[in-house]
Amino acid sequence: MQNGLKSNRESEKSGEIAKPSSHSSLVKKRNSAMPHIRLIHWNQTEAKQKAQILQSAGYTVNYEPLTPQRLKELKNNPPDAIVIDLTRLPMQGRDIAITIRHNKATRSVPIVFVEGDPQKLVHVKTQLPDATYTDYKQIQSTLKQTLAHPPKVTVVPTSIFEQYKDTPLAKKLGIKPNTTIALINPPQDFIKTLGKLPKGTIMTKTPNEKPHIVIWFTKTWKDLETDITKIATPLTPAAKLWIAWPKKQAIEIATDLTQATVRKTGLAHGLVDYKICAINKTWSALLFTKRKTKPPTPEPA
Repeated sequence: MQNGLKSNRESEKSGEIAKPSSHSSLVKKRNSAMPHIRLIHWNQTEAKQKAQILQSAGYTVNYEPLTPQRLKELKNNPPDAIVIDLTRLPMQGRDIAITIRHNKATRSVPIVFVEGDPQKLVHVKTQLPDATYTDYKQIQSTLKQTLAHPPKVTVVPTSIFEQYKDTPLAKKLGIKPNTTIALINPPQDFIKTLGKLPKGTIMTKTPNEKPHIVIWFTKTWKDLETDITKIATPLTPAAKLWIAWPKKQAIEIATDLTQATVRKTGLAHGLVDYKICAINKTWSALLFTKRKTKPPTPEPA
């Protein structure tokens, strides 16, 4: 293709429609009649379908899964607008928007939220009042209006952790009444750190008893890589796995783990992360669940 642009077919394979292959191409594209839109969606099949709605209106759309590296690229090379689908993981979508608002390079980029539970939207609108809210029936006209007259950013929300600072740890970890929790290698006095637990909470030391939640503390990549299979394999599809590692500032614990390392290892073993939690001053944790697999397509008789 001329001008360094991928074909639509090539781009769709990588989760992107007509994505420019270089910064100069992107600048040239934005100077034309095709604004660059970043679509954030937590399901790639649905993301592709929604991206096509935007493409049909004349936009260049990138809908690749949002990894830490791609978030960094987004900050280094901001799009003309960011569309965040709230039909899945709405609070994670909100947290991404807050991260975008906190960065000076992306603060003024228009954010458009699409769909979402009305009750949860009330809270999102409180934190991000200058974002735009719409549905897919109106998305094309909404984007056109938003790009022509970008809303002025009037509020920079508090950090994604600040809003949870007064939330009890048990609630942050998703512990509800009658929850079975497997604690693996917890630090001393962690039960005390958890505080008061909901009625009917059961504690175990192994993931083999079908717990609802596993909280696993690990200090090194070697231990993480060695033990992750035996810890994750017994989990039911609905079970939640918190993998906790020492923070960098926790100088009393030697570690070679980072958030990126933990996420990468989990993904490599069939897990998907969707939430982060600051347990205390020493430990952070990522929440994983087993990746859903599609049932095999039956062969014709």
